[in-house]
Formats: sequence, structure tokens, C-alpha cells
Amino acid sequence: MSQTKSMILAALFAALTAVGALIRIPTPISSFTLQVLFVAMSGVLLGSKWGFLSQAAYILLGLVGLPVFVSGGGLSALLQPTFGFLLGMAAMSFLVGYIVERRGAKVFTICWACALGLIPLYAIGLPYMHLILTVYMKLGQTIWDTVWGGMIIFLPWDALKIVVTALLCAKLYPLLHRSAAVSPSL
Repeated sequence: MSQTKSMILAALFAALTAVGALIRIPTPISSFTLQVLFVAMSGVLLGSKWGFLSQAAYILLGLVGLPVFVSGGGLSALLQPTFGFLLGMAAMSFLVGYIVERRGAKVFTICWACALGLIPLYAIGLPYMHLILTVYMKLGQTIWDTVWGGMIIFLPWDALKIVVTALLCAKLYPLLHRSAAVSPSL
């Protein structure tokens, strides 16, 4: 894929991740959103480098004040319990892309890569959430409360998003990664 095409697609996935934040079902600690769907798709379709950069761009846009996060935007987002998941999304996109680059974009491989991509998402997001809830907000939150409210209730929804990602991306990947020699000219 050309660098220009990669940059355009990275910008598109940053925008899609922002749209995914707007489509939400609130819960007491966080919200069900479509962000993980677009994060996983960015890794599969753009690869590790550009997938990561798409999510880094999304995070930077939110930190400079654009209201693209579930909680809005601006530097105050750093003190929101869910900010660690935003950092985890960039790591997830990188890992998913890394695996697909090496193993191919078949449905099973994409599912496996996305499932493994949840590890850095939750490994970064949960400790950050717990720290903000217990130290900054001074809530009587146990580790189990954080794991339940920040991960367990989301896993069935994440599994559905992984399956949708795999089915969509297995069809889209070949279209995006055709060589220039096979692409129709304008």
C-alpha cells in the first residue's frame, strides 16, 4: 500500500474510532461502544505501523480538545478512568496488525489476532482505571470491582466485535492490498 493511501486510511480510522465513541450504551463505570471494532479493523487493514498511528492520531486529537472521546476531549481526559483504554487501543491496533502481517488475513487468524489484541487493551486500561478510581477519585473500588466493571461485562460484546471484524476484514483486506499492477488505472 502506498504511503499516501496509508495516511488517508489512518486518518479515516482515527475518524471512525471517534464515531465509534459516539455510539455508546452507558454503564456505571464505562460505556459499550464500537471503538474496539474500529481499532481492530485498523490493525488488520492498515498493519502494525499505520494502525498504531491511526489510534495515536485519535488520542492526540482528543487531548488537544476535540470532543472525540466518550468523555469529551482535552487534557482533563487524562484523569478519566477510561483514558488507559485509549492507550491500550493503540497497543491493540499495533499487536493485531503485527500478527496479521505475519500470519495473513484469514478469518480464523483475524479472530485470533483480535482476541490477543484485547490483552494490551485490558492490561493497560484496567490498572489505569483502578488507579484513577481509587487514588484520584478516592472511591472504595476493589480490584474485582474494576475487573468486573472494566472488562468482564465487556467481553461478550468484544467477542461479537471480533467476529464482525474478522468477517468484514477478510473481505476488505484483499481489496486494499492488491498490487498496483492489478489495480485499475484512472
